[in-house]
Amino acid sequence: MANIIKRNKALSVNPLKASQPVGGSLACLGFDRAMPLLHGSQGCTAFAKVFFVRHFREPIPLQSTAMDQSSAIMGADENVIEALRTIAEKSSPELITVLTTGLAETQGCDVQRNIKQFRDRYPQFDRVAVVAVNTPDFSGCVESGYAATVYEIIKALVPDARSAGTVPGSRKRQVNVLASAMLTPGDLDALKQLIEAFNLRPLLIPDLSESLDGCLTEADFSPVTTGGTLISELRSLGEACATLVIGDALQKSGELLQEKTGVPSHYFSHLYGLEANDNLILQLAEISAQPVPPRIERQRAQLQDAMLDTHFMLGQLRVAIAADPDHLHAFIDLLQSMGAEIVAAVSASNSPSLSAINLDTIKIGDLEDLEQLAREHDAQLLIGNSHALASAERLSIPLLRSGFPLYDQIGGYQKTWIGYHGSRQTLFDLANLVIHFAHQDIEIYRSAYAQKPETELARPALCH
Repeated sequence: MANIIKRNKALSVNPLKASQPVGGSLACLGFDRAMPLLHGSQGCTAFAKVFFVRHFREPIPLQSTAMDQSSAIMGADENVIEALRTIAEKSSPELITVLTTGLAETQGCDVQRNIKQFRDRYPQFDRVAVVAVNTPDFSGCVESGYAATVYEIIKALVPDARSAGTVPGSRKRQVNVLASAMLTPGDLDALKQLIEAFNLRPLLIPDLSESLDGCLTEADFSPVTTGGTLISELRSLGEACATLVIGDALQKSGELLQEKTGVPSHYFSHLYGLEANDNLILQLAEISAQPVPPRIERQRAQLQDAMLDTHFMLGQLRVAIAADPDHLHAFIDLLQSMGAEIVAAVSASNSPSLSAINLDTIKIGDLEDLEQLAREHDAQLLIGNSHALASAERLSIPLLRSGFPLYDQIGGYQKTWIGYHGSRQTLFDLANLVIHFAHQDIEIYRSAYAQKPETELARPALCH
């Protein structure tokens, strides 16, 4: 059980985390015809939009209630109501998520009441689903904001089995999947293919693999998201045969979904490495009542071979990692299974799941903390998002870019990390970084008992 060291600094010197509203917006972007609405100043929304555009390199629908000095003091209820009216009238979305920022939370907003006022004033927009989520950016991180948004969407839009008359298992091949914030669009696409290999139909909540996968559309412009989970499909969650919950942060959402629908939930902390994927495959085989396809068995054998090939480079490798809690857990398990030593682990925020990680110490902090710990313990490799590049350069060690945001490389959002195939490629990437990066050579050892070279033996003695 890990010892969690909490923050003791008054500020972040080199910030690691992105804020909760960014995570909430990311969850919303996984639904079709959706619009995230940040309740705060225009700068808060612009900052989040820059993160998304640099990471995904796609146009991102994102709106703001545009709080200013007057509304921050006198109240910004009208900002929320009029923003909802404008978006519903001009963009015709299926879903709007109202996400609070630090400014709105400090001001004392009540977005739940604002939505009720909007419903009373504009009944013509009742067809538009509106979900409010408290996501102050002075606490939490992308992962917690994402998880809170998924929870509130399930709470508001998934009907109770008793009132809806849904029967668990009536759709015998449908599997609900609560997808973690650490899963990239490439991960989600690979996960869907894996589930479909068992003749099952995955319904991802949310599904970024169809909305932010870099696919060109026929439309020149769309004011809302294109692709993703249909809001109408949320009504069918209670008819699935099972729910897969990927990521400890979504455990609360999985419990809520099971309580509302009666569909059993199965929990997985992550899908990195051999053991984690074995657990998933065995669960899918049980749900589908089908044997494991030969192609998946071959991928497992390929991962085992990759583990043999890379353990020379990764065994006893000293690694420093900075990530959100679930992502940190995934990398620690993968590297420890290869015999690597985690000398520094820094999380963007605290989470109950951190204490279950098999590590002595985890620091809640920023990239300055990571750099100091990595230097103190002579780390040989760094894992983090693009913000960690400067630290890696100062430490003169390689960086494996992973997480959010990745703005200094193309296609990072599409990379596959999970499954047998993705874990195999991750091991190759780690090993290649170790091989191709300059390391300090081991000093040559010369035995005192070694025979002297013949040139020294043949040299004549000096006359005195």
